[in-house]
Amino acid sequence: MKKAEICVEQRAQILIEALPYIRQFYGKTFVVKYGGKAMEDEAVKRAVLQDIVLLRYVGIIPIVVHGGGPEISEMMRRLGLKPRFVRGMRVTDEETAQIAEMVLAGRIGKELVDQLNRMGALAISLSGKDASLLKVRKIAPEHTGGVDIGLVGEIVSVKTQVLNDLCEKGYIPVVSSIGADDEGRTLNLNADLVTGAIAAALQAEKVIFLTDVPGICRDKSDPSTLISSLTAQEARHLLETGLVDEGMVPKVEGCLRALDGGVPKAHIINGSVPHALLMEIFTDKGIGTMIIPDKGTI
Repeated sequence: MKKAEICVEQRAQILIEALPYIRQFYGKTFVVKYGGKAMEDEAVKRAVLQDIVLLRYVGIIPIVVHGGGPEISEMMRRLGLKPRFVRGMRVTDEETAQIAEMVLAGRIGKELVDQLNRMGALAISLSGKDASLLKVRKIAPEHTGGVDIGLVGEIVSVKTQVLNDLCEKGYIPVVSSIGADDEGRTLNLNADLVTGAIAAALQAEKVIFLTDVPGICRDKSDPSTLISSLTAQEARHLLETGLVDEGMVPKVEGCLRALDGGVPKAHIINGSVPHALLMEIFTDKGIGTMIIPDKGTI
């Protein structure tokens, strides 16, 4: 068999393997947290956005929640401010909250929407403030190890009608992790926790977190120790024992919030791998860590 014929056959096999997944997930909602190095490398960024557009064209309903931590930190440094974090969440004063809103809602969200639209999608950017999408309050110190981290919010509820209306009209919502409390104060929100809350409120079929590592590893320095699947209870144990720490903490907490809200599966995958989304969703093997509810909870 000629090389070209083998290539065509391989492509056909990929499509055949994807078919049952396309059928299974048609009309279902996926919430995707987009962040990390996948936002910094232009080639990887294009691959991620292509994946999201493809999901929409095959009948899956994607909602994107984006981060932008490195960009916020870079802007802070330019202005002479030093970024600080507690349990993976940014310590935020009023100036930092304004910077976060400018970077997330003012620049990154618009750029992502522009690129999605140029790829043939109908995308629209919004923050937690728009149409009161997210009801938030200042996070209590007891949730951050007794440390007051400033103008950082936690999500009380999600106004799902806003997202449902946009999705029904064919739009891909691109959500920035910024909100306002009842007093009108701008609150910086952790994008991982926003993702989990939105997925739970919408009863999404899947929630997927793109990160810079293969997934949850028993040894962070050794990718071969990747945990491909675990239950919610096992994930909580990893949090309690400190095996999951730093920036992975809010990702796992976002997964758990989604699962507690009825989402059947949560995934943490390496978004810097080109087309990681498609490999996780449409292939038999998958590539990251999948967290599922405890037996009997769904």
